[in-house]
Amino acid sequence: IAERYPDVEYRSLHQALAEHHQVPQDWVLAGNGETELIFNLVQQLLPRKALLLTPGFAEYRRALTRINCEIIDFHLSEEQSWQPDESLLQALTPDLDCLFLCTPNNPTGLMPDKSLLLAITQRCQENHIDLIIDEAFLDFLPDEPGLIPYLAKFSRLYILRSLTKFFAIAGLRLGYMVSANTDVVGRIRTQREPWTINAFAALAGEVILNDSAYIEASYRWLGTEQPRLFKGLGELSGIKVWAPRANYIFLRCEIEGLDLQRRLLEESILIRHCANYPGLDSRYYRVAIKSPVDNDKLLAAMQRILSNINGAGE
Repeated sequence: IAERYPDVEYRSLHQALAEHHQVPQDWVLAGNGETELIFNLVQQLLPRKALLLTPGFAEYRRALTRINCEIIDFHLSEEQSWQPDESLLQALTPDLDCLFLCTPNNPTGLMPDKSLLLAITQRCQENHIDLIIDEAFLDFLPDEPGLIPYLAKFSRLYILRSLTKFFAIAGLRLGYMVSANTDVVGRIRTQREPWTINAFAALAGEVILNDSAYIEASYRWLGTEQPRLFKGLGELSGIKVWAPRANYIFLRCEIEGLDLQRRLLEESILIRHCANYPGLDSRYYRVAIKSPVDNDKLLAAMQRILSNINGAGE
């Protein structure tokens, strides 16, 4: 497989993705990770003014900044449990061209209310705002189909999906976009560079969606470890956690001056600090849900660190 060029149209891959979602094949476009498609889409739509929810994934801002798009920040707050509410609908005014939403959100792992999501989609359609919904982590919600079933109703809706998160193939880089706006999808298809997806990634995309044993085992693992790790973290003194919907947990360290990431690195554990997300500071972290052994190791290390600090009277 490595000695031959992939099919430049990736027909088998696109057919597999279209069949999986039961949509026409010309609605689907795969890319070298979801990030490539974020940049492709922004370059094609060329919005002049966009709304971003903060905190949020950094690549939306980078793609918009590259085309000199004006960015308006819509700040999520802890007082509203880091969730958008009806006030977001009021912010969707006709002078906007584009809105990015991540569902579940990165880094909070929280999922907006479905009725609010549909109201946002409707408002964007009415006000001629392109709505780009990033569903990179949605596969971790077994009973949540997302908004792909609604695409036929909304010509300004673009769904981004990742295959690298749920199927643990981040090094292969594979994502895809689905939209009923075949003019935009088709223009990106014809204008972008050829062969952006390597042959191994394309082959993986053709087969992994049918790997029911892996999918079922992943749901069993997450169904056990997600609530267990959330409960364990919630019982630690000096830690505030938010109930997750994805494969990671958002938390805040309430002990002043404690660099939790650095202290855990001393225990050979790496967690994601969130200080570089707009709207957050150095107290916030994102913790991956891993194997039972790794989760126990994390909880034990955090217990030691926090006990030592609390015992020292800090």
